[in-house]
Amino acid sequence: MKKRITYFIVFIVSTMSAYSQKSSLVKADKSYDQFAYFDAIKTYERMFYKGYKSADLLEKLANSYYFKADLQNAAKWYGELYAIKKDLSPEYYYRYAQSLKAIKKYSKADEMMAKFSQMNGNDRRAKLAVEQKDYLAIIKKNSGRYSIENAGINTEYSDFGSSFFGDKLVFTSARMKDKVYEKKSPWTGEGYTNLYMVSKSADGTLSGVERVSGNINSKYNASTAVFTKDGETVYFTRNNYLDQKGKDKAILLKIYRATLKKGAWENITELPFNSNDYSVAHPALSPDEKYLYFASDMPGTLGQSDIFKVAINFDGSFGTPENLGDIINTEGRETFPFISEDNELYFASDGHPGLGGLDVFVYKVETDKWYKKVLNVGETLNSSKDDFGFLINTTTKLGYFTSNRDGGLGGDDIYKFKELKKIQYPCEQFLGGKVTDKALGEPLEGAKVTLFDSDYKMLKVVIAGSDGKFDLGPVGCNEKYYIKTEKADYNSIEVPVVIANESGTTFVPLMLDKSVRELKVGDDLAKVLELKTILFDLNKSYIRPDAALELSKVFDVMEQNPNIKVDIRSHTDSRQSSDYNKKLSERRAKSTMEWLIKNGIDRKRLTAKGYGESQLLNKCADGVKCTEAEHQVNRRSEFIIVK
Repeated sequence: MKKRITYFIVFIVSTMSAYSQKSSLVKADKSYDQFAYFDAIKTYERMFYKGYKSADLLEKLANSYYFKADLQNAAKWYGELYAIKKDLSPEYYYRYAQSLKAIKKYSKADEMMAKFSQMNGNDRRAKLAVEQKDYLAIIKKNSGRYSIENAGINTEYSDFGSSFFGDKLVFTSARMKDKVYEKKSPWTGEGYTNLYMVSKSADGTLSGVERVSGNINSKYNASTAVFTKDGETVYFTRNNYLDQKGKDKAILLKIYRATLKKGAWENITELPFNSNDYSVAHPALSPDEKYLYFASDMPGTLGQSDIFKVAINFDGSFGTPENLGDIINTEGRETFPFISEDNELYFASDGHPGLGGLDVFVYKVETDKWYKKVLNVGETLNSSKDDFGFLINTTTKLGYFTSNRDGGLGGDDIYKFKELKKIQYPCEQFLGGKVTDKALGEPLEGAKVTLFDSDYKMLKVVIAGSDGKFDLGPVGCNEKYYIKTEKADYNSIEVPVVIANESGTTFVPLMLDKSVRELKVGDDLAKVLELKTILFDLNKSYIRPDAALELSKVFDVMEQNPNIKVDIRSHTDSRQSSDYNKKLSERRAKSTMEWLIKNGIDRKRLTAKGYGESQLLNKCADGVKCTEAEHQVNRRSEFIIVK
């Protein structure tokens, strides 16, 4: 009987324990589904250490830390998950890789990224990982360009997202006025964020923290503001919350605009592209204030969040938001944009190869043409943890950014930096040009353009468009190429091109001669055929080999056109006596004629005469001081069609 009672008690205890575990799991899952990661983590960890282990629990526990940006703990729990379940979905390999970077286990992280790439090769993050296998070496090239120190305004809570406001700095903080009674965010376990303002000295030192007054701050999150240069308009982020009987249902974010009236922020309105179905956050203004940049997961987003821009119209209305595309955006997170006065777009991303968590990247605009590559700004600004919220004054080179790196006071801290050296953009060159009719200057649509490298290996073939233009795409800087151009009824040409050793576009104009040209009486075949100057040795009249090469072109035309007759005219410059020059030119004209006759042209089709210095083309007569080049103009042979 005693045994049966014991067994019954054990059964009751076991049943109660199982019920308690199930109840706890339901509670934790509910917190997780409501993005209350702070509460979910406490329950999941307690259940794990009591012996309850499952793939689902470990997935949610690791994700909770990952979404809270605590990648160090995320790495621990993704490791536990990987130990009991090898067939993870691709995204878990990616998150595990990112988390491993946070604890500087880069080799293991690369191993996980390789698995991710094998399973999800079309993902932009996978392609970048394959393209930049030496990403750590690439990052190192632009490292060490900043001196960094704590900004001096941080607390034990999260402080982040700064912006310039005249001689002030406005930033976001979760610091609490009343630690006992103030409401906390279930996502972070900290107080809701508000906007604060601090004075900024010439050397970037900050002092005198005060809460931004007015109705911008609310009882829920307000963050990441940007101000127009006149200080009269602000764009800022606020929760898209529904307040029903004090129960917080805040999940999404919206951007609002407010104007300054008599020292107070008024006319607070949300922007028209906000939604209750997606988030819009972290506004930034272009230098000319004609565009607003922001992060969002609105329809058309490539990843978890993308960078968008939208035109601000003259009347204050807005255009249609435009995704910045897959050069910048990935399937990961791109967020916290900032546009410098040098037209450089800085943003945070965990989709591009980085050191861990969010890294700061830059993308440059040059004369309205985007460069094709995103660059990591390097250490020490970037670390193995989250680094974001980049802000810089391009004149003073002073700026601020946010990081949750080791050694900080709170979850996120604001750091001050000075840029010591500009980032080095890789040389990028693009090759293009235009094909035209040499005589008429008109574009030649349909011309075939072939690109060869310096070893004459064919690289690419393109066809000129209706405007005669062609685009051969990216080419190597400081490299030599050959461009061959062909079109029916035109003579083909081939030109060498040496590409500059600096970023830009090399534009090559290509002019084609018609292979069949109409000849008329009075035309000079020397000009039609663009003959080089037919040279004779000093005081001589015999035909040199180089002169024979040019005369062969005249011979070819006369052979193909048996009805034309040509008058050969030889001219000299004014040096030597007039009589001497006349006789010399006569000998040269006849020597030229005899060469053509010897090679097969009927004597009846040729006449020859020397004009000496009697038909000068410029001022270089006797006694006039001229350069050698000016005299050369007068030393010429003409082949005039007389029939």
